[in-house]
Order: sequence, then C-alpha cells, then structure tokens
Amino acid sequence: MKLNGSQIIVECLVEQGVDTIFGYPGGTVLNIYDELYKNQDRIKHILTSHEQGASHAADGYARSTGKVGVCLATSGPGATNLVTGIATAYMDSVPVVAITGNVTNALLGKDSFQEVDIAGITMPITKHNYIVKDVNKLADTIREAFEIARSGRPGPVLIDIPKDVTAAVTDYEPVKIDFNKSAKQIAEVSEDKIKEAAELIMSAKKPFIYAGGGIIKSDSSKELNEFATMLDIPTSTSLMGIGAFDQTNKLSTGLIGMHGTVASNKCVVECDLLIALGVRFSDRVLSNHKHFAENAKIIHVDIDQAEIDKNIKDDVSLVMDLKDFFKRIKKYISTKKNPIWLALVDSWKNIFTENQVSSSLKPRYFMEAIQEATKGDCYITTEVGQHQLWAAQYFKYTEPRRLITSGGLGTMGFGLGASIGTQVSHPNSYVFNIAGDGSFRMNMNELLTCAKYNLPVCVVIANNGVLGMVRQWQTAFYEKRYSQTILDTVLNYEYLAKAFGVDYYEAKTREDYKKAIESVIKNRKPAIINAIVEIDEKVLPMVAPGKPIDDIMLK
Repeated sequence: MKLNGSQIIVECLVEQGVDTIFGYPGGTVLNIYDELYKNQDRIKHILTSHEQGASHAADGYARSTGKVGVCLATSGPGATNLVTGIATAYMDSVPVVAITGNVTNALLGKDSFQEVDIAGITMPITKHNYIVKDVNKLADTIREAFEIARSGRPGPVLIDIPKDVTAAVTDYEPVKIDFNKSAKQIAEVSEDKIKEAAELIMSAKKPFIYAGGGIIKSDSSKELNEFATMLDIPTSTSLMGIGAFDQTNKLSTGLIGMHGTVASNKCVVECDLLIALGVRFSDRVLSNHKHFAENAKIIHVDIDQAEIDKNIKDDVSLVMDLKDFFKRIKKYISTKKNPIWLALVDSWKNIFTENQVSSSLKPRYFMEAIQEATKGDCYITTEVGQHQLWAAQYFKYTEPRRLITSGGLGTMGFGLGASIGTQVSHPNSYVFNIAGDGSFRMNMNELLTCAKYNLPVCVVIANNGVLGMVRQWQTAFYEKRYSQTILDTVLNYEYLAKAFGVDYYEAKTREDYKKAIESVIKNRKPAIINAIVEIDEKVLPMVAPGKPIDDIMLK
C-alpha cells in the first residue's frame, strides 16, 4: 500500500505495541501531529508543558512498564530540550525512542530556522541514532530503532526525520514484530565458566550479593529472590536495583554505597565472595575502589561486556542475560545455610536507627505513612537530592519497577515528568512524586499536565528552604559556608496549587501529613503536599567521597 512518511510513523508505532507517546508539537512535526490526530483511537498523545517533561514522562513509562517509552519533539529547541531526558535514560539503561522533526533535506546544513544537528548532539548519550533522509528507509529504521532500544542492555535511540520525509509517499508493507528476538546475540558463556562460578558460591563461607538495575531490566527479580533464599545469602541492591529483591525478606540488607545501610557496607568489607549481578560498580557504590571487597573473590554477571573489569577487577566474569544465568547455574548449586555469617549481618542491621521521638515531621515518616496508607501498593517517583535517598531508605520495596528515580545522571526535575509517564501507564495506581523544594521548582510546570489530564499524581515537597543535599555537604566539608544553597525566595505553594488547579495540603506534623495522605488517596486528584522539614535534616548513613565503604558517618 502507498503511505506517506507520517502515516508510516504511526503504523510502525502501532506495530511496536506503542499505546502512548509524550510530546510537544512544532513546525517540522506538523505532518506527524496531523496523522496522530487522525489516529487518536490507536495512540494516546500526552501534551506536556515542556519537551524535557515529555522525555522524562517517556522514561517513567518505560521504567514502570518495561516497555519502550516514546517522546516526540520538533526541531531546534524542541529537540535540544529532550537532551537532558535522553541522557538520563542513557545513564540508567532505559529503553526510550525519541523522534524529532528537522528542516527539509534541502535546508539541512544551512543554519536554517530551528535547525540543529540533533543526531550529532546526542551521539554520546544514545545507544544509536539516525537521521532518515529517504522515506523508503523510514519503516525499517523505526523497526530497527525499537529493537536496539529494548534488546541487550536497553537504552535510548533517537530518530531525526526531515519534514519533507514525513510528507513523501512510498510503498509500505506491515510486518509482525517478534518481541523476543534480540538485535544482538552475545557470545555463549561456556559451561566451564558457569561451573567455576558455582564452585565459588558453594565453597564460600561469607557470600554476599550486590544486585543492580540489570536484574530489573532482565525481569529476573523472582529468580534472584529464589537464588538468594536457596543459598541463604544476604543481599543488597544499588539505587537502580531497589525492588529487585524483596526488602521484607530477612536476607535483605538494603541499599549499598555512599548512603547505603551499615549492614550492606560492612558486608562488602567482610564477605569472602561478592556476587555482583547486573551492576556497573558506580563510584557512588565503590567510594574508594582500592578498599572495595578487597578480601573477597568477585563474580560479575552482566549483559554488557563493556562493564566487565571497567571499575573493579573480577575473578569470574559472565557476559550473559541474567535470566539465563539463574537458569543455567541451578544444576550446579544446592540448598545451603550460613547461620554464623547471617548472625553477624543481623547484628550490623541494628547499629544505626534514626531517633523518632521528635514531634517534627521527620523524613522517615514521609515514606512510612505512604506505605501504611497504600499497604505498599503504589509507585514512588523522585526528584534528586536528600528526598531521593529518604525515598530509597524508608520505604519497603517488595517488587521491581516501583521506585522510579534518576541514578546515573542525578537529574533534578526528573520526578514530576516521570510520575506522569508512570501514572498514565498505571491509571488505577497511586503515584507519589517525592520532591525537594529545590528540585520541584525546576520542572513544576508539569503540574499543568497533571491537571489537564486529571492525573492523580501527588507531589510531596520536602520543604526545608534550602538545597538540602548540597547544604549537607557544605556542613560536613566546607565549614558551613552555605554558598547559594539557601532558597530565600518566598514561594506561596498554596497559591501555586490554586493557579495550577491542583489540590493543596500543608503538613508540619505527623498528624497533618497522615491526614493529607489519606485525603489524597480518597480524592484521587493531582495534589501538592507541602511538608515542612527542619533545615538541617540529613541523609544518613553517609560515606565521605574517597573513604573506604565501611568508614561510615552516622551523625
């Protein structure tokens, strides 16, 4: 059949199972938007307030569903406004396809109005990108882009399409997509390597698991929980791996790294075998790499060869899909108990507990009250700062894809857009965006999107009047020189909520906060909770940069 480029784009999106895209129209994508108008019954379009919000929404959609998220923007500033969101997805291995329009082929390279080389700009922050100058190559390019985005180690892919290509006509043949097919086959891991790993595991007296986002990406959470339970191994997760292991399991030691638990960080130092699954050994986990697991053998399993021996030298490396790893190693391991080791680990769990006597609204209660009110059945998105770590530390995540947060890039302003993508893809669920007053003001315009579509996203603002995480560092390392971290601009959040058309609550005590959460859940409307916290609340425990991982600050 004969179709124009815009029709091909829509047909290919439908082929790929896309039901929702996030975007903002402009001149070079008018043909695409006209076609989306005609196909509203097949693809829902969410109009965000800013293209950055669209990119974060596509990211949140992808993280919370495991499917490819899609965003759409016009050329020039529309395309460049996607860059932060694309980089965020790239650092956290999130499958997103970003489609941008560009000037016509004849105007490319001539500094035309709203022309940028977005393919060149995004080359370092995409898994792959394309500029499609020939309509005859459009369908195959879109199909390849989606395959690359979701296969192997997932990541963002950009497709730049000149405006004349969206109008040109060519033959189109629909295809049935095999979602199980991998775009890149990795080399088969030998049985001897699997046996070698199994022998280390079975002989270890103090084994420890460090699990990351790769577990969630490979849908291997069930297998991880079975593996750790069978072998009686204490298990930690990175920030990106939170939810991969049931945190109510007695084997869970929680977060690892700079703001990890005492138990997790002590385990790394004391273990004789570290089993690293789907992790990249980030500097926020390692701290001083010379003293990280220095007394342990290390098994590293990851689908990306580039991560092997990049930051930490391992003893056994297995470049493979984690689901395949769990399946293949089963025949070489058997049930095992480690009572002496676990008793020691349990003793570390009680070293640090936060004082809850204060009547002020403590950060721990932010998350505990949400957990109590929803019974844990909700989605948590975050901005970046102290509140992000409180959300990670004080909620018991029992399932994957429930914490949606920016890890590698640490993007302030990420959470509200991500909460939109999460809520749209889970319309019957509760979504709470945990924000700081600094992060919130970066992309608070997306509250308009929540109001427009009546998305019951609740933004909890940990309002301490400062850039809390930076202030914490200034307190600890800069002799309390609070350079540009005091947010002394008066912002009336109640008036702001009224202007945006969302519900407003203010909480200064635990009781205020509890009532606000209950109202939010009952009303199911977009809302702000302005939660007043003390100016010098800290994220603890903490390991200072460059210090050994067990050199832990507790106050």
